Amino acid sequence: MAAPVSLCHIACCANRAGGGAVAWGRGGLLAFGSCHDVILYDPAVRRAVAALRGHAGRVNCVRWVRRRDRASETELISGGSDKQLILWEWKDTITWNNQLVKSIPLKGHTEAVFAVDAVCQSDEPDFNVLIASAASDSTVRIWSRHGSEAKCIEILQFGNGFVMDVCLSFLPGSDVPILACGGDDCKISLFIQQNGQFQKALILPGHEDWIRGVEWAVCGEDLFLASCAQDCLIRIWKVCTKLKQLPETEDDSIKLKENIFTVKDADTSYAVSLESVLAGHENWVYAVHWQPSFSKDGSIQQPMRILSASMDKTVIIWEPDKESGVWLEQASVRVGEVGGNTLGFFDCQFSPDGSMIIAHAFHGALHLWKQATVNKKEWTPEVVISGHFNSVEDVKWDPEGEFVISVGFDQTTRLFAPWKRKEETELTWHEIARPQVHGYDLRCLAMIGRFEFVSGADEKVLRVFRAPKNFIENFSNITGIPMEKLCSRSSDLPEGATVPALGLSNKAVFEGDMSVQPDEDEESFNTISNQYPEIYFQPLILTEPPPEDHLLQNTLWPEIQKLYGHGYEIFCVACNNSNTLLASASKASKKEHAAIILWSTSSWKKLQSLSFHNLTVTQLAFSPDDSFLLAVSRDRNWSLWRKEDSSESGPVFTCCAYTDKNTAVHSRIIWSCDWTPDSKYFITGSRDKKVIIWGQCDLPVITEGNGLDSIKPCSTVLDAGDSVTAVGISHVLTPDGRYIVAVGLESGKIILYTWKQSGKEPTLADWTTGVEIDNSQSHALAVKRLCWRHHAGRAGHNDENSSKWLQLASCGADHCVKIFNVNRFAL
Repeated sequence: MAAPVSLCHIACCANRAGGGAVAWGRGGLLAFGSCHDVILYDPAVRRAVAALRGHAGRVNCVRWVRRRDRASETELISGGSDKQLILWEWKDTITWNNQLVKSIPLKGHTEAVFAVDAVCQSDEPDFNVLIASAASDSTVRIWSRHGSEAKCIEILQFGNGFVMDVCLSFLPGSDVPILACGGDDCKISLFIQQNGQFQKALILPGHEDWIRGVEWAVCGEDLFLASCAQDCLIRIWKVCTKLKQLPETEDDSIKLKENIFTVKDADTSYAVSLESVLAGHENWVYAVHWQPSFSKDGSIQQPMRILSASMDKTVIIWEPDKESGVWLEQASVRVGEVGGNTLGFFDCQFSPDGSMIIAHAFHGALHLWKQATVNKKEWTPEVVISGHFNSVEDVKWDPEGEFVISVGFDQTTRLFAPWKRKEETELTWHEIARPQVHGYDLRCLAMIGRFEFVSGADEKVLRVFRAPKNFIENFSNITGIPMEKLCSRSSDLPEGATVPALGLSNKAVFEGDMSVQPDEDEESFNTISNQYPEIYFQPLILTEPPPEDHLLQNTLWPEIQKLYGHGYEIFCVACNNSNTLLASASKASKKEHAAIILWSTSSWKKLQSLSFHNLTVTQLAFSPDDSFLLAVSRDRNWSLWRKEDSSESGPVFTCCAYTDKNTAVHSRIIWSCDWTPDSKYFITGSRDKKVIIWGQCDLPVITEGNGLDSIKPCSTVLDAGDSVTAVGISHVLTPDGRYIVAVGLESGKIILYTWKQSGKEPTLADWTTGVEIDNSQSHALAVKRLCWRHHAGRAGHNDENSSKWLQLASCGADHCVKIFNVNRFAL
């Protein structure tokens, strides 16, 4: 039997924790910290293959444990704000599933861990692993892992200074570990392990600001160290064996000063000299990394190439000049992002073979570039995983079930759709547009038809957006749905949208508005206004999902309307199924502010104000047949509104049922509600851990009037075991006619139940637990919204057995949007 639930897609991005949050392993997997999880992403198949859960705080640094024989790593170490490190190991590296992962926690730091590095001390199967970690408690701890236990063997104190980065390696031609630490004293400290203790061997001054990154590379008989700092410079140091020399004769040649240290055990001296200083960045340099070494003809080759990431929005590949051997930026490549409201880059990595580079931008977004096969100097942007970088508050399927839209506290609205490639059977989901990049935290959204939505943020207005022509064309190319099916009249739609320099509203851009770009050689920067063009939008014809810098500014949707009426920040919004009515509510602590406002979607006029609740209305839901509107609130009650005969201006709603102090069953805030597909019952979920189904709403008493107390609980109270933050009922029933109910909890768990009324009186047997979604597949923090696809089948698949699959979209406070495939025959 196939598993009843599988994870189809996860959208997330790397934590904004400075350098070190991203690591690319020799097995081809990219590991990065996303909220409390470590995500393993495979760029070859373009999907996240696993999420490792264990941290209770933000993951700040991730490193693969380097093997001395340059084989694929089988271990990964991560450090987080929960003051612990976790060493993850796989027995079988072919399948990266969570059952085979062993995790060893390393506890001891008293503050958040921000940098970590780990190396294997030998290539034997039962090898020792040496780990160095730096935290904001001003210490560097050295750990040793033997077999399945790890212990702290030494603590290096740094007084009241902080170490920003650590890196371990071995002295040339020996097994003596050497540790480099760079910190806020602007100096690099080198430690050497002697008699099992790390001793400070040398201090390398030179940088003039905090050191952000250090990394070793072994090149033949020499050891190189690259370091970068907030003084915008990169320094390359060389460590080599110093031969016992004769007393030097006085000569006048100019030589770089050498710093010498001796290893007592082996009685060898080593000289450290400054090899080069690289100036090219114009802002803080956050990370510097060497291209990984590779085996060639039995010997290990270390390419002389380094990659650096900076807050000046660029990533530079540096190489020494072929003739002179001097490190030049001319022999190098500079990539980065242009425009957008971002800052710069935190981190960067080479792929194992050096043909691709990844960079981790300030907003958590990952950028991937691939080297062109013909012109090696040319790097082109590639498709990579993306997602929100803060809590995701709402997610909705479009009415046709072809894409999902989500909004979050990172002030963006993002649209995800399946990418259909001609040659491949495997479908992958990607972010294909970012319709709204706002200045307020976004809270809720509702789809009004196919390519139109309304969103509410922490402001008093609702904003309505409609897709431009450029989006519909690209959507057609990426998903493989022909243009004729998508849009009847595309001629009068705007091309795209742009945001004015000091505005928040997306303005439509029409074909005539786009200015002709002046030639390169023309002096176009002669006036201030030319430096800041009014229109940043450039229509692009896409055949694959857009890269990040295109998403930042070329995929906005024009705003077509603002709805004014609420006195406080918008909290929830809902649209009816015939797309004619919109209902919205705002934060409220008094009855007059808690009123629900009804709007017409044709005239955008305010139709009616429904006043009943005393505190914030937390969710609104129209019944599938549009005859009822349900509201649940922070005042622990729900209210049901019936549609009366329409007047000239539009339909009129009156309150036909509610709970009050005497009839309420919930004793805490009701977070969420939903309807069954036949409009007979509705469900409420609350912080008091209770889930209740109420009905019946199709009784003549209710449809004709005076049935205030005829709506009663039709189910027994279901105890979900934790605060219920989201509920959703599938539009498709199980084969034996049971309703499928998804319940999302504050702990991040998602549980699927089925329910069917059996007799007159509710019994506990009416509920069955279908499946509890596996811990590592569900969310790490509270589930914010659950939304079922309206039809059976999977988006992007025209599969014949579509009737067996359902899709469930969820979003959570752990920054993730997830899409699950649910087999309704297996429930």
